[in-house]
Amino acid sequence: MESQWLSLAKRLQAIASTGCYYCRDEYDRQRYQEIGDIAQRMLADLGSVPLNRIRALVSDFARGYETPKVDVRGTVVEEERVLLVRERSDGLWTLPGGFADVGRSPARNAEKEIWEEAGIRVAAKRLYAVRYKGIGSYDPDVREFYKLFFLCERLDDAAPRPGDETTEVGFFAIESLPPLSTGRVIRQDIERALLYARDLTLPTFFE
Repeated sequence: MESQWLSLAKRLQAIASTGCYYCRDEYDRQRYQEIGDIAQRMLADLGSVPLNRIRALVSDFARGYETPKVDVRGTVVEEERVLLVRERSDGLWTLPGGFADVGRSPARNAEKEIWEEAGIRVAAKRLYAVRYKGIGSYDPDVREFYKLFFLCERLDDAAPRPGDETTEVGFFAIESLPPLSTGRVIRQDIERALLYARDLTLPTFFE
């Protein structure tokens, strides 16, 4: 679970961003901007990263009402093994997925991500979990995320292959998982996928 200070700094940044967008008084806008600058410096210190990196991650500051981003992940389970892809960016493994694109439903986004990152056509059959990244053992992040996990079924028998953002693809048993990209997915997400693949009557998990 993320630290209380990280959570509070992100909340301050969100309030400042929304305030800057909606306020009409120039003096109030300056105050909100100052709060945002302070929050971003706090985030940089908490994450031990350069301030310009924080500003790049929250580049939508003051562009509307601040809301969490949506991350979708697609899960394919075959013979008690889960499809994982190796990210080109960090060399670690994850369920295929990423930011939800505008113009597609969450399910269609999950299908698209599996096609682009693993080279197989699938149909999303079940939303099995809705998670908040601030809870659990995900890597800390200055951005807010809701994470949607879908169970998917293959539509063809094509061999999986990596895409532009991935370098390897494979099916893994839970006892032999490769090193995970824990900013994207944690072991619990994969364990839950196997559980729901065995019993489709289970209610969707949410936080």
